[in-house]
Amino acid sequence: MIVKREFGSVYGKPVYEYVLSNKNQMNVGILTYGATLRTLNVPGKDGRLTDVICGYDDIKSYVEGDGYQGAVVGRYANRIAKGRFTLDGEEYSLFINNGVNSLHGGEYGLNTKLFAVCENDKNNSIVMTAVLEDMEEGYPGRMMVEVTYTLTDDNALKINYRAKSDKKTIINLTNHSYFNLSGYASGSVLYHTLRLDADSYIPTDDTLIPTGEIKSVDGTPFDFRTEKRIGQDFYSEDNDLKIAGGYDHCLNFIGGETEEPVLRAELKDAKSGRVMKVYTDQPCVQLYTANFMNNSAYPFKGGFAQHTQNAVCLETQHMPDSINHDGFTNVVLDAGEEYNYTTVFAFELM
Repeated sequence: MIVKREFGSVYGKPVYEYVLSNKNQMNVGILTYGATLRTLNVPGKDGRLTDVICGYDDIKSYVEGDGYQGAVVGRYANRIAKGRFTLDGEEYSLFINNGVNSLHGGEYGLNTKLFAVCENDKNNSIVMTAVLEDMEEGYPGRMMVEVTYTLTDDNALKINYRAKSDKKTIINLTNHSYFNLSGYASGSVLYHTLRLDADSYIPTDDTLIPTGEIKSVDGTPFDFRTEKRIGQDFYSEDNDLKIAGGYDHCLNFIGGETEEPVLRAELKDAKSGRVMKVYTDQPCVQLYTANFMNNSAYPFKGGFAQHTQNAVCLETQHMPDSINHDGFTNVVLDAGEEYNYTTVFAFELM
């Protein structure tokens, strides 16, 4: 079932929230602003629905607050060093919005766009579309972006990303939701357990740009191949963790991208009994433990204050700053070529 309601306005135009519900009463609220996941109510072992993602009660907070709460980010998710890259011998300069670097598409990335929506009641899905103009934020190519959200009756939220450009360009799309399976207002996420099918990670410099090394997770705090608490090695004497103030790193899935989504991650919360399984065909995931989530001016839904480490992001994507490193994932999209990736967040009980 799909319900549409107004949720304020931006740019003098209305913002709508589409609420998808399934037969189990699980439901997800999605804003046309940024194709943003605003709510995600999932049943726990007590049978009660709880909202497991951070977000706001009003559109003003989404526009003015930081953190990219629940938004689709791009045209290039993650960081590009000093906002520069070269493509076919031509250098491009991007908007600098993260220290000396460009982050998540620049000043006005996809997270700031108003998406058009087409409903599909039969599939319990919405198709959201937006356009990024040629040289917008410094990127070449007029790009059509399509994001499809589908809520299934087996409690899975499927996100499909498609895009085409009329010029050769670069692209990296993901969703930036912050998860806490006990509920977004329940406190630290460091007690959740996590398993990741990743055998290497990418160290960064002090601006969180990749050094160029792809490092094995063996013997490091980044080894989640066997399930462990997120907080188990969080405070260990590890330089990469110290630089980022926690986990804010790209981990690379074994074997890289796949033809179809496969199980790559499992997040578990013993308190609520909830399990979130992540299926994707993307090659990597940015593991982020909300190290900068502390903006007191913009409390979350219901007035709950922001706190670091109260949520975790699992941003399936390609490697950050790939275009500037040999041997990193390919993020070049040729003119007329289709970008097409899918991630599924599937919920069940322990």
